[in-house]
Amino acid sequence: MTGRPNFIFIITDQQRADHLGCYGNSIVKTPNIDSIAEKGRRFEKFYVANPICMPNRASIMTGRMSSLHGAVHNGIPLSLDHTTFVELLRDANYRTGLIGKSHLQSFTGLPATKRFEPEEGLQTPSKNLRDAYKANRHSKDYDLELIPQWDRPLAERMDGHFYGFDHVEIAADHADQASGDYLLWAREQDPIFDKLVGPENALPDNRINAPQAWRTAVPEELYPTTWIADRTQAYLKERSEDDQPFFLQVSFPDPHHPFTPPGHYWDMYDPADIPLPESFGKGRLPPIKAMKEAMEKNQDPRDNQNPFAVTEEEARALIALTYGSITMIDDAIGRILAQLKSLGLDENTVVIFNSDHGDFMGDHGLMLKLLLHYQGLIRIPFIWHDPAVKDGPNVDHSLASSIDISSTILARAGIQPFNGIQGRDLMTTNGPEALIVEEDSQRTMIGFDRPQRVRTLVTDRYRLSIRFGENWHELYDLEEDPHELNNLFDNPAADEIKQTLFEAMLHRLIDLQDRSPLPAYRA
Repeated sequence: MTGRPNFIFIITDQQRADHLGCYGNSIVKTPNIDSIAEKGRRFEKFYVANPICMPNRASIMTGRMSSLHGAVHNGIPLSLDHTTFVELLRDANYRTGLIGKSHLQSFTGLPATKRFEPEEGLQTPSKNLRDAYKANRHSKDYDLELIPQWDRPLAERMDGHFYGFDHVEIAADHADQASGDYLLWAREQDPIFDKLVGPENALPDNRINAPQAWRTAVPEELYPTTWIADRTQAYLKERSEDDQPFFLQVSFPDPHHPFTPPGHYWDMYDPADIPLPESFGKGRLPPIKAMKEAMEKNQDPRDNQNPFAVTEEEARALIALTYGSITMIDDAIGRILAQLKSLGLDENTVVIFNSDHGDFMGDHGLMLKLLLHYQGLIRIPFIWHDPAVKDGPNVDHSLASSIDISSTILARAGIQPFNGIQGRDLMTTNGPEALIVEEDSQRTMIGFDRPQRVRTLVTDRYRLSIRFGENWHELYDLEEDPHELNNLFDNPAADEIKQTLFEAMLHRLIDLQDRSPLPAYRA
């Protein structure tokens, strides 16, 4: 294998680590993803930098924590002033492509959850002085992913490149609600496509009755997962015709809710065959109690992005549908891997598999994400196969984070990282003693009376989560209590380890403070 390698970075949305065969799941069928692990290195303790879509995707792109790049929650785009590792690849003469979900900018077009509110009796600053940053990401440059304005392909509307990507074909949103360039294509294939999507157009099915689940009328061949595989195959065909190295990010919007796997994937898994998580019904934290009470009193609509409680029947059904979406993605990845091989690209292409964050998926009786940093939410898959390395399968047990992805790719490409990157090269360095997970919510959710700010420390054995302004926190011994059922934070017997973890958290937070910008100097 000679020359610079190509890269295919496959990323799914809201998929926890244990929803893959190679991570120990004996039910969901993922032979193609498993085959990547069989030839490469699988990371057992890989964690998000932030358990929310936009912040963690921005951390992947920059190799920096969300508290530094500023996209701390959905609705805050990644600033164009921040350098991405894809820009460095492009600068080194790589061809760069993105097919599928981006979510580096907002796509809903909904009103902001937090605004600058003038205070009575005080002079209100001018608009350009109302934020700590004058360049506050409110220009038209940050409206490129807005679904209501998506009247033509993003490639025709961007100026130069998109965060380093020269080639972009975007599927915004999720499941049969997907939009963007994908929707423009789907409408060309079927003039009445809009009458196939959504719960109002769903096919009848009496077997599944669960929140945000419907049997989509969109056929498999028009579903976004299929479109992404098709477009990826076309891109690879083009790349096989020149000698320039490429980096392609293949980003599937699923298995993120709503739960709408199409065609035979809808009933591929029987809810009756799905075991409940060990922690189901055992959560005692204040928000879990509040969400369960809201469900029982029918006070929670359970139709949005907020986490919600579920019954046993609902949990089994939603997990089964999620498995259907995952297997559909796995089949699409099989097509991509076969295309790589048929084009002769497999011997010089590093294949990477990852997810942007996990999902409670019934853990403690909850669904979706946010607020509670259980393993199902913050621990995600990361698999690396380099055809130049012949020692697979290899399982790496060192701590690793989303911020490490960029440094690892750059190192393999032989490119020096920029000043301020915070991740490490996973292939040549030892793991840290602890990782930090950040979360800063912008709205109040069931069980809380204010938006939450949470910092979590993960070590080889423990998980410590501290909440600003709350009188309860969390500490779990992951070795003795892998399902995180016994909160040790207020247990006097845990005082010594708690002190040790607090010190480790402080040291890691100091280490993660910014080392950018470089000092000013004269040439």
